[in-house]
Amino acid sequence: MNRIFWALIFSFGFLVSQKSFSAPLKALELLPVQDQGRIKPYDTFARESLELVYGKQNYQGKPATEIIMTWLLDPVSWQERKIVEIKHHLVKEGLKLDVLEKYFSVQEILSNDRISLLMQQLNQKREEKAKLDPYFQALQRLEQQIYVLRSLANGSLLRLVPPAPSENPGDSMSQTWKSVAEFSESEHKLFSEVTGVFLKYLSLQVSTTKKDPSEIKQLTQDVFTKVGAFSEYAKKQNPGLYPAATDIELEVHYNQFHPFRWAYIAYLLAFLAVVLSWIFKRSLFYQAAWVVSLVGFLMHIYGFCLRVYLTGRPPVSNMYETVVWVGFGAMVFSMIIELTYKWRFILMAGTAVAAFCLIVADTAPIILDPSLTPLEPVLRSNFWLMTHVLTITISYAAFFLAMACADIGLYFFIKDPQKYQPQIKAIVLSVYRAMQIGVGLLAPGIILGGIWADYSWGRFWGWDPKETWALIALLGYVAVLHGRVAGLLKDFGILVSGILTFSLVIMAWYGVNFILGAGLHSYGFGAGGVEYVASFVAIHILYVCYASVLYRDRKRSIQ
Repeated sequence: MNRIFWALIFSFGFLVSQKSFSAPLKALELLPVQDQGRIKPYDTFARESLELVYGKQNYQGKPATEIIMTWLLDPVSWQERKIVEIKHHLVKEGLKLDVLEKYFSVQEILSNDRISLLMQQLNQKREEKAKLDPYFQALQRLEQQIYVLRSLANGSLLRLVPPAPSENPGDSMSQTWKSVAEFSESEHKLFSEVTGVFLKYLSLQVSTTKKDPSEIKQLTQDVFTKVGAFSEYAKKQNPGLYPAATDIELEVHYNQFHPFRWAYIAYLLAFLAVVLSWIFKRSLFYQAAWVVSLVGFLMHIYGFCLRVYLTGRPPVSNMYETVVWVGFGAMVFSMIIELTYKWRFILMAGTAVAAFCLIVADTAPIILDPSLTPLEPVLRSNFWLMTHVLTITISYAAFFLAMACADIGLYFFIKDPQKYQPQIKAIVLSVYRAMQIGVGLLAPGIILGGIWADYSWGRFWGWDPKETWALIALLGYVAVLHGRVAGLLKDFGILVSGILTFSLVIMAWYGVNFILGAGLHSYGFGAGGVEYVASFVAIHILYVCYASVLYRDRKRSIQ
């Protein structure tokens, strides 16, 4: 890919986030680290480590870059601090901890005489190769938290220096970098100079005297000098394994700019503007909604460009990325339909779906992992990711948009179906069109998946749970479309179907990976969020039941 092209795309983001590059610890944030099979900036390493342990990317207002470094330099001072997040009540009960508390100290956990028993239970479950239920998933997370904290304390987790070239050098993912615990005397000396300026920065932070701007400027320069010297040394050990500075800077920018967060803020404002245009009958609000929607859409695209550049693949390899992609697809389809028919509620539904998807992705990092992880071996084909996965998931966007439109349509049925008959007719048509788009994408997506399965696993179709539920979702929507053509489903029936049939998509999209956890698509498995998804489905079922009761009573009163 032409780097000049990418530089032009990313220049906008750098302009709006220059203030973050003036921080004294900016150079430290940019230090390359090998972790979890890839090379990432220290900023990313610190954020992911703290989020795993504490559940957030900051601790009491302090950024992860500071917290993780202080843990490395002085782990003893952290033993008594409540930094380990435990949510599952059965894990707390198993350790005889206060179930009302959320955070616990390392000493509190490691000195617990029941921790070894719980870890034995976890290992036994793994040996049985059984699906881990939420309790064992919580235990597994606790095991990872303890590992991260111990490895940080002994310096074995922070890998900063690539190995020297050998006869078979391989690549940065196949060769293990040298950790702080493995440093030579000269490397320790270089790294101690980095930690020295970091400690000077901390002392300046806690100082009660007025900060001298020249002192801060000098400290910033010292950090850049010391970190730069260490980075140059590390790069000389094996230049072929060391990442380009541009890539590291872009990832730090992605972490700090949060393009998807700006996107959903814009979508929420656009949604509000459309609502105001309905209430006050002013075209100005509608025009403003379009402008803000486009701003959010550009932020959405910018976020995708960053992820694609940094990972070198389409952004649909895990649940987090598919949720963000579905929100993007919903905006694309809603803008196309809105430009065609100018019904206003289509844009409102699209912004609502897009904002909902991005908010869920942004606020549930433990469930939807946003990290830029390497691909599973079976997924390492950009062609099939582009054709199969993108096609399947964007069909879900069309179905989600149909459901959101159907929600609006049922609202008009509840209010007054006679008064709002024109709006209901338009909404029914939009739901039908969105379903057609979804079916037109899901069907070839399933076929392409079969071809990929034949290429990867040696069979086109094997009734794997993921395959089966994708087919069930397709047949469900095909049945609705045929029911409409045959006259079996009228306006109310289409709206109800648009809501209820989306539960099939939820099962194919989320349920197979996070509830069943079975089949060959194990690379997509995850845990958590069942109660929220179940609530989402239950609320919509109750909504449909309420609307159905009113609809039936009105029909009886007319008769």
